[in-house]
This record gives sequence, C-alpha cells and structure tokens, in this order.
Amino acid sequence: MEMDVFHLLLDGIFTAFQPLNLGLLIFGCLVGLFVGAMPGLGSVNGVAILIPITFIVPPTAAIIFLAAVYYGAMYGGAISSVMLGIPGASTAVATVFDGRPLAVKGEAMTALTAAAVGSFVGGTVSVVLFTLFAPPLAEVALRFNAPETFALMVMAFATFVGLGGDDIPKTIFSILIGLVLSTIGLDLITGKPRLIFFGLPGFLHGINFLVLAIGIYGIGEMLWTLEETKGKVQMSKLSVNMAEMFKAFRALKKTFMAMNIGSFLGFFVGILPAAGATPASLMAYGITKQLSKNSKDFGQGVPAGVVAPECANNSASTGSMLPMLTLGIPGSPTTAILLGGMILWGLTPGPLLFTQEPEFVWGLIGSLYIANFFTLILNIALIPAFLMVLRIPFAILAPVIFVLCVTGGYAPTQSIHDVWLMLLFGFFGYILRKLDYPVAPAVLSIVLGPLAENALRQSLILSDGSMGIFFDFSLKPIAAVIMYIAIVLILMPAFGPIYRKFFKKTS
Repeated sequence: MEMDVFHLLLDGIFTAFQPLNLGLLIFGCLVGLFVGAMPGLGSVNGVAILIPITFIVPPTAAIIFLAAVYYGAMYGGAISSVMLGIPGASTAVATVFDGRPLAVKGEAMTALTAAAVGSFVGGTVSVVLFTLFAPPLAEVALRFNAPETFALMVMAFATFVGLGGDDIPKTIFSILIGLVLSTIGLDLITGKPRLIFFGLPGFLHGINFLVLAIGIYGIGEMLWTLEETKGKVQMSKLSVNMAEMFKAFRALKKTFMAMNIGSFLGFFVGILPAAGATPASLMAYGITKQLSKNSKDFGQGVPAGVVAPECANNSASTGSMLPMLTLGIPGSPTTAILLGGMILWGLTPGPLLFTQEPEFVWGLIGSLYIANFFTLILNIALIPAFLMVLRIPFAILAPVIFVLCVTGGYAPTQSIHDVWLMLLFGFFGYILRKLDYPVAPAVLSIVLGPLAENALRQSLILSDGSMGIFFDFSLKPIAAVIMYIAIVLILMPAFGPIYRKFFKKTS
C-alpha cells in the first residue's frame, strides 16, 4: 500500500514538473505572495479573481496554478503583518502580535525569516500527512459534527485567556466585546436582523473580520505610533547580509515546540469543514504561548510567536484541501472557490476522484511539495526588497499605510459603510491601547464567534436544549474530552496565584 502511494506521488511530482505546470506553479507562487501581502485581498479574493483564466489550460494545470496562488498567499500574508503591522489577510492576524514588535526592534530579518521557515515547515509537515493519511483523516473529520465543533471553539477561547497576560478581567472583557460584535447582522436561524445600530443597512451583512483587524492593527497602531514618536520614528538600522541571515536562523533553534504545535494543530483544524487557517493560526499562537517558559515575552517580539501561526496557517491550508478532494466538502472559504472551479472544469469531488482522476489528484499533491520549496526560495530572496519598505521614515509611511487600510477595508464588500466602520475600529483600538486593554482577544473572538454560535445552536437543537450533550462521554466522547480540557485551561490562570503562594510558603 505504501509503495502504491509512493509511486503515485512520484507520478504526481513528474506531472507537476511538466513545463506548463511548473511555469504556472512558479507564477502562481509569485502572484500569491503579492496577493497575500496586499491588505484586504487574501487568498479568497486572489483565487476567485484568477479562476476565469484557468479555462484556457487543462484542469491539472489549473488546480496547480490556483493551489500555488493559495500557498503563496499564506506566505505573503506575513509580509505586511511584519512590515506595516497590517495583516494581509485574516490568516496573518496572529503573525502581527510578535512579527511587528520584532520589526520595530530592528529584527525584521528575523521576523521575515521566521515567517518563511515556519510556513515551509508547516506546509511540508501537512503535505506529508496529507499524502500518508488522506482516507483515515477524512473519516475523522466526518465525526466532527456541531457538538465537537463547539467544544473545539470553547477550547480556542480558553487559550485566549493566556493572550492577555496576567490581567484576566481585561482579557475576558475584550473577548466578550468581540463576541458581541460577531452577533451583528442576521440571526442564523430566524433570519431576523439583530443589533442593527441606528437602522443602518450596512450592518445587515455583519462585521467583516478584515475590517475590524485592519482598523485595529492598521489605523489604531498608526495613530499610536504617531502619538508616541510625534511622527519622527524610523525603524532601527537594517542590513541584509549573511551574518544577519545566520543570526535569524539561530533564533529559530528555540522554536521547535512552536513548529510542532503549529504544524500538527494547523493540519487537524484545517481538515475540519468550515474551520480553515484563521482559527488554526490563532489557536496555535494561544497554545504555544501558554506552554512556553517565557510566555510573558509574547507580544513583545518573540520568534516563536511568528513561527507558530505561520506553521499553522500553511498547514491548515493544505489540510483544508483534504475534505474538498475526499468528501467534496470545502475546509475553508478558499477551498470552497477551488471546489467550484473543479465542478466548472467538469470534475466531481469526492471519494471516487482518487480512482477516476489520479493524474489530477496526485498532480495537485505533488505540486504542493514543489510549491512549498519555491515559495520559500522566493520569499527569502525577496526579503531585501521587503526590508527597503522599513527604511522609509514613518511620517512618509503613515499615509501609505492609511491608503492601504482604506483599500483593504473597502475591498471585501465594496461598501463605504465598512470604510467608516474601519476608521471607527481604528480609533477604538487606539483608545484600548492607551487604556492598556489587550485588543488581540477581541479580534480573535469575532472570527470564532459565528462558528461557535452556529455549532452551539445546532447542538442544542439536537439535544432538545440540554447542555449535557457537551459533557456526556457516552453521547459525544470527543466533544466531552475537548470540553474538559477547555475547562482546565480556563481555570489554570485562577489557580496559578494560589499555587505560587502555596509553593512559596512550603519552600
């Protein structure tokens, strides 16, 4: 069986190395890097925009090109997160937390290298897992219904408590603000409008996550930086040479745990239908921080804080293709567009795809290995170009950031309402920063809020309103295990001071 998989993989790699396929793959990686780095675009918009041009090439070449764009965008999202403090896409929000502080300290080379290597490791681990365990993992993903999904979301919220440091009440307040914002729009079950402030129709489509993220991390951080430095800030001296490169790679030696957490957690979350790379990157960051010996340094510029989310979002992007190919269920918004493309090309996603279209499936899998390698090379080769942006004085850079933020706020929905909303969130983020409230949990919870609410309400319908469905091992053993782990994670900060006090008394 293993030999069959190996031979099929070799055939797939040879397919990917055909001149047309290889040319499209490299071009797709470059396009993806650009798409990912542009705030407001991201892999979803990039793949959607480029689908029409795939009709002039065979389906195998088309999927290789679009998958390369997807892969490149996962890498590229870190670029603007580090350089400007603006997440290129929702999947790169967690990268801002430590990537931007590293750049401000003059260690942008370390941050960009950590992001590139983390992306490569996460992508490599996930594509190996994809190759070896596609059928059984697809079966595991099928067992994740609403109760399991809600339990996973609760565990994700439990990790957020660690993001606020020792100030747990402020962190919980920030999470609750994010959850309230996530409920704006149309009710999931009744379809009735809720929290439509001042009757403005723009609120009917809810709060777009990128609008919030770009407002807080783009506009908010820009205002904060301008106030703190009176517009005179310029990044620390930056040089690109072999010594700096080796220094960056040496810093990655301490990120082994972060790589493992990000890669394996990312792949597992990625294969869950409707989860995707954003929750995976946020959860990986939170768990890595909780398990780290220097958790208090996270948010101030720690390479592990860049590696974990970058490993996770690349790993999840590969994982999300698994349910798409094996079950015909998209694992993320981008794979939903890829699924639509496959149907347009005359292919039927599902279990029979592996036997009926082996060249297509294994050509895609083989291309992921190659795309991962080429994107790493392109990313590291272009680091000097990225660093040139950081040499620009902030007084000149600020208007550029503002224009990118407005473009990013407008792009997802083409609504001026969202631009005004983004500016409001920017001011709100600036005030929170001045009051020393953590903004990360609010941003993170608005992502998972709709997923958690949907799963909770479906679960309560299944159980006739009983919360016991989440804690009964005989009914839903996977959900129960995850729930109890989440409870332990939530209670850990509360028992921490008691434990330290007791430990000091007895020692």
